[in-house]
Amino acid sequence: MHEDIETIVLTEAEIRARITELGDEISRDYGDEPILLVAVLRGAALFIADLARSISSPVEIDFMAVSSYGSSTKSSGVVRIIKDLDESLEGRHVLVVEDILDTGLTLKYLLKNLASRGPKTLEVITLLSKQGKQRVPISCKYIGFDVPDEFVVGYGLDYAERYRNLPYIGILKPAVYSE
Repeated sequence: MHEDIETIVLTEAEIRARITELGDEISRDYGDEPILLVAVLRGAALFIADLARSISSPVEIDFMAVSSYGSSTKSSGVVRIIKDLDESLEGRHVLVVEDILDTGLTLKYLLKNLASRGPKTLEVITLLSKQGKQRVPISCKYIGFDVPDEFVVGYGLDYAERYRNLPYIGILKPAVYSE
């Protein structure tokens, strides 16, 4: 365990097993219909790679970068699109791949923006959902894990661009982000 991690919340094996289950569920739901997976960068990069490999339906991948955190541990609620999609969503099954559902403010903005582009379906999968943290209702078709309202890092999630490469998800020691 990394010295800045207080507790491991989800092990590498738990994450891998749940992503396999999610991939199977998505494959059953979509069958032979193609799906466009839209990763919200940077946090969802590792998740989308593993998720795509676990789905047997035809899959395409695109990326979008938005920011509402900066280098803070709390969402500012102000969303900026830093990188938009390269693919058209018109008439397609779109599955937004998120690393963590926190307040829901960023995702609400993003879903409204994507819905205006005419997808056939628009659904959300999130690896993590913070318990009791949502300030706006978000309907996630697929949720990997519910996690406590703690600042978690690892498996793509960061603090000031660090810890993304940890193979597990852990709670960051408060002393690290209060320095």
